[in-house]
Amino acid sequence: MNGQDPIGGRAASAPVLRLDDVSKQFGPPGIGAQALRGVSLTVAAGEMVAVMGPSGSGKSTIVAIACGLLHPDWGGIAVDGQLMGHDRRRWARLRRQRIGVVFQRLNLIPTLTALENVMAPMLLDGRRVGSARTLARAALADLDMEHLASVAPGDLSGGQQQRVAIARATVGDRGIVLADEPTGALDSVTSDDVARLLASRAEAGAAVLVVTHDAAVASWADRVVMLRDGAVVGANPAGAMA
Repeated sequence: MNGQDPIGGRAASAPVLRLDDVSKQFGPPGIGAQALRGVSLTVAAGEMVAVMGPSGSGKSTIVAIACGLLHPDWGGIAVDGQLMGHDRRRWARLRRQRIGVVFQRLNLIPTLTALENVMAPMLLDGRRVGSARTLARAALADLDMEHLASVAPGDLSGGQQQRVAIARATVGDRGIVLADEPTGALDSVTSDDVARLLASRAEAGAAVLVVTHDAAVASWADRVVMLRDGAVVGANPAGAMA
């Protein structure tokens, strides 16, 4: 790690999540699509950072790399100050314990209820059923979904499924929350509720990174990073977006 944060912000002094000069290409060398080009950014504890940019700019790739589901071709990733490699078990443990992810495709388990989907990462990590159930119900209640706890994802609307996925990502003691277009299937009122919830997680001490095309969601962030053609082209406080 080079110790420099090219986009500034308080993350430079205490980064919980750090991407340093990260590049990623899909396809054969030389002719494949370059998804990321030397991207560096940090997110501190207690900070919400939004990444914005047009479709195809590499936003979702940042989330996949930040949670270890993709590995960069070049550059480094650090979590809690520890440089991460390609150890799948280490990354899987982090996703169970430390990193919550809201995927664009949601990735809910269709054979489980909403409550069981939220409980799943905690149970996989060995938490007792009673404790996991209590935390999962509270997470669903935060999103006005507790009354649908016993319903399977296939019987929920797209927006309701989105809220279950967000509850799963924010449940328990997640110190890092990554969200890939978390309000894409939601109306403006619910989108505002989700943005407020993510911001509250940051206020409670989590490091929150949200990829979004919605300026209203980004306005809740402490910083907004602009991405174009896989490269960072600017960053501003949320209130100073162009």
